[in-house]
Amino acid sequence: MGSHFFTLEETKERNMSLVETYGPYLPYLRRFSRALTGTQTTGDNYVRVALEALAAGEADIKDDLSPKIALYRMFLGIWSTSGGMLEENADDVPTQERIRRLPPRSRQAFLLQAMEGMSVPEIASIMNISDEEAVTLVAEAEKEIESELRTNVLIIEDEPIIAADIEGLVCELGHKVDNIAATQTEAVKAAMSTKPGLILADVQLADGSSGIDAVSDILEQYDVPVIFITAFPERLLTGEKLEPAYLISKPFEPENVKAAISQALFFHSEG
Repeated sequence: MGSHFFTLEETKERNMSLVETYGPYLPYLRRFSRALTGTQTTGDNYVRVALEALAAGEADIKDDLSPKIALYRMFLGIWSTSGGMLEENADDVPTQERIRRLPPRSRQAFLLQAMEGMSVPEIASIMNISDEEAVTLVAEAEKEIESELRTNVLIIEDEPIIAADIEGLVCELGHKVDNIAATQTEAVKAAMSTKPGLILADVQLADGSSGIDAVSDILEQYDVPVIFITAFPERLLTGEKLEPAYLISKPFEPENVKAAISQALFFHSEG
C-alpha cells in the first residue's frame, strides 16, 4: 500500500465505502474466526484488528477478487503473521486457557469448505495455495476428524425432523445421543442426568423458552462445549455482547454440523 495520508473527509468516505463493500460478510467472518480460535473473545479480536488494518489502509486486500474472498484472504494473512500475540494480550482471558498454538492449515481449509461453503478454487485463493493443495488439506482435516474422541451428546431442538437429522449426523461421527430435549426445563433435567460431553442447541424453542437460557443453566453446573443452531445467525454474530463461539445456520448442511462438532471438541480438549 502507498504512503498517502487521508484527510478527515477522505477517511469518512473510505470507511463508508469499506462498510458498504465488506459489511455484509462480517458476521460470517466472525463465525469463521471464532471457530478457528475456539472462543468469541479471541476470534472477535482477530476480526477487529483485521478491520482496523483495512480501515487504515495497511491491509493487503486484493481488488481483483470478490469482496468476500478478498476479506477472508486478508484476514488469514493477518492471522498467519500475528501468531499468538492477540491471545497473549487479551486481558479478559486467563493465560492458562488461551490457545497456545495455531490450528493446522488443514483445519483452516476444512472450515472454509464446511462452515463457510467455499469451493476448492475459493479456498485456494483465500489461502494463497494451489487447488491441489487445498484438496489435500481438506482431506487431511477429514481424516483427523475421524479420529476425534467420541462423546455423548444432548440435542436441544423442538422440531422432530431437524432433531432426527442432527441425531443422524452425530451418530455418523461415532458419537452417542443420550437425549433430545424440546424445552429449557427438559434440557436442564437431561443434562443433569447424563452429563453430556457436547450440546447442540436450537436458540428459539416452540414453547417460548430459550436454548440459550437452557445452556446458561447447564453451564452453571459444569463445563461442556456448546454449538448453537439458529435461522438468524446475524443476530448472534454482532461482536457487541457475549455470543456463541460455535454457530450453525438453519437450514444447515451436514458438513457444517460435522465441522462445528470437530472444532468444539478439539478446542475443549485442548482446554
